[in-house]
Amino acid sequence: MRRTSADAHRRPECPVAAARSGAPLYDLVTVREVVTTLEADALPTHAGWHARVVVTLFAFALFMSAFLLFSLEPMVAKVLLPKLGGTPMVWNTCMVFFQGTLLAGYGAAHVGAGRYARRARWLYPALLVGAALSLPLTFTRVPDVAQPPAGWLLLELMRVTALPVLALSMSAPALQAWFSRTRFPGARDPYFLYAASNAGSLVALLAYPTIIEPRIGLGPQMSWWAAGYLALVAVACTCLELTRRDVRPVLPSEPSFQRSIDGWQRVRWIALAFVPSSLMIGVTTYISTDVAAVPLIWVLPLALYLVTFVIAFGRFSLPMMTAAERRVPFLAIAIAFMLAANNELPMQLHIPIHLAMFTAVALMCHGRLASERPPPHRLTEFYLLLSIGGMAGGVFNALLAPVIFNSVVEYPIVLVCACAVPLLRANGLAMSLPTRDVAYAVGTAAIVAVAKVALGDSLGGRGFVILLGVIAIITFSQARRPLRFSLMVGAILMASPLARSAYGTVLYAERTFFGSYHVGTDVTGQFRALYHGTTLHGLQALASDRHGEPLTYYHRSGPFGQAFERLPRLRNASDVAVVGLGIGSLAAYATERQRWTFFEIDPAVERIARDQRYFSLLGACGSRCRVVLGDARLSLVRSDTRFDVIVLDAFSSDAIPMHLMTREAFDVYLRHLKPGGILMFHISNRYLALGDVLGRLASDRRLTAFEQVQTVSAKAGNELASSDWVVASADADALAPLAADARWKILSPRTGTPLWTDDFSNILTALRYGRN
Repeated sequence: MRRTSADAHRRPECPVAAARSGAPLYDLVTVREVVTTLEADALPTHAGWHARVVVTLFAFALFMSAFLLFSLEPMVAKVLLPKLGGTPMVWNTCMVFFQGTLLAGYGAAHVGAGRYARRARWLYPALLVGAALSLPLTFTRVPDVAQPPAGWLLLELMRVTALPVLALSMSAPALQAWFSRTRFPGARDPYFLYAASNAGSLVALLAYPTIIEPRIGLGPQMSWWAAGYLALVAVACTCLELTRRDVRPVLPSEPSFQRSIDGWQRVRWIALAFVPSSLMIGVTTYISTDVAAVPLIWVLPLALYLVTFVIAFGRFSLPMMTAAERRVPFLAIAIAFMLAANNELPMQLHIPIHLAMFTAVALMCHGRLASERPPPHRLTEFYLLLSIGGMAGGVFNALLAPVIFNSVVEYPIVLVCACAVPLLRANGLAMSLPTRDVAYAVGTAAIVAVAKVALGDSLGGRGFVILLGVIAIITFSQARRPLRFSLMVGAILMASPLARSAYGTVLYAERTFFGSYHVGTDVTGQFRALYHGTTLHGLQALASDRHGEPLTYYHRSGPFGQAFERLPRLRNASDVAVVGLGIGSLAAYATERQRWTFFEIDPAVERIARDQRYFSLLGACGSRCRVVLGDARLSLVRSDTRFDVIVLDAFSSDAIPMHLMTREAFDVYLRHLKPGGILMFHISNRYLALGDVLGRLASDRRLTAFEQVQTVSAKAGNELASSDWVVASADADALAPLAADARWKILSPRTGTPLWTDDFSNILTALRYGRN
């Protein structure tokens, strides 16, 4: 047969196929490799009931390992949350630990499936069995105030959970790699087992806040989890034993000759894994900062993250990925508009928009990863690179961002990166920097900044919002040019905060494990304010005649001022405890004969409150006011002092730490109250109505409780703020003056209000479903 010029230069798509067809092999593989592969194809494949049992056992083992791993994450975070003040960063740091351990597990599986497979084949079962010796998991240590909280948390997680988490992290790639080397049905493409792993993850995340947490205490949870882990050891070892004699040598499968993996491909996979991982933590932080740090809030983004993996590696991944990619620009510009306009939608719209944007981005990235997944013999490397990208996203958000930035900007940064994902093409980074794209971005930033300064207060603030909406529409029209679009989105997100600081001067900014703080003066120059995240945490007048006046939620005509004036037990108290410092506004009420103790978890807040350049309320109180650093509940347990009044005024941005509002917390407060003492709770919140929760707790402990929700007109500005306060006492006579005041209402919880405990706090019953 005569060969044409095109035939002479056409290399066979696969050497095995070439050998079967008689085509030349050229230099791709040796004859020995081809013969070995052809012989392997001729080996019999197991079928029948034995094969079905083995495949089912492998799927069940992967399901169990994923279930145990993803149920342990919220369980451990819930145990450690009260030790660190209930801050959302506890979950983020736990995520980094689990991502890091997942990376180590995938790395170990990769080594065990590679050139050292024969030597390392017993690494996984040995680790699985050895980790069982560390059970049960118990967290007994308490953080030291002088120790960095993130470092303490990582060390505590490593001390208690490192071995079992490492074993569970290794399970999915190790079991899949082992199964791929057998002669059972599906061994040549074991990615179907990934569905069992993802199903276990999703079931765990959905079951924990809805079934496990409400019905099983934390102690029994740990015991049941240990039992489940021992069951996994038995199932996994059974899988390995049943297939031990059926494992064939690692052979060059046909797909491996169709596509090689180069350095750019690896970088691309890491980048595509980084974006949704970082965005997941950013969305979680954004939501939980102003609502509450509870498992239900934690698992929603993580569950959606896993759902996108299931879809991406499923049968209908291509149309779903295409649909998601088309919606990313619209959702991204909607989020940019909301962040720039500082627009507070009702929660039933606000949170779903953020979650929808995250889901679309995650599906876009995971769909691209699934479409490029390598053949089975590269499976462990693929998982290893994905875990590197996932951990990099977690490290960036939880460890690097708080050090690099003095405010929470990582969420907008990664949002811009998500808009630029289409630039990550298979053949390289499709990126040049045309002058026109830069000009569009610079022009957008300039217009937004000028509009913010010029129109910020016009039409009640609606002037800027209207113009920003026009700019958002123009930006969206450039969505088919990914570089220009991402630059313009970044310009909107960057220019608006800069403009805000231009007409509301920022004097100091700091970010810690517990939150981000900004000290500034308002546009009139009459007041100095402290913001924690998005929430005003204190305001002081600069005029000398009003320098010592308590303002915002603590003004003298507000609920606290009324109680201080009308309740002799509060006005004449000798010892007062306040949980939460802020700028020390309540110190303005301290009389000469009183001793006030402020419990504050973040040393940065005390530094700001004592800095005379910014605030003087705490300093003016002198020796009558002292500050105790550390979690208030733990500090009270260690204290021998009993107080006439305990005031709960602890916030993380707008969220109240949930561990301070449980039955067990109430018992701590009551043990440290003098007979007839008073409890006061500041529960102002945009998203949670906590009056019924406190009413249920007070009723459970047979306390009399009153609530006042004071609404202040917007014309008062920030000087006077609306607030919600609850006063409770075992001595009804101590609160008698409030009973005669029409502004105070007896607090009777609605029927069916659950009792919050350390084991479970049903946040759904306290959500506000409208705008506050």
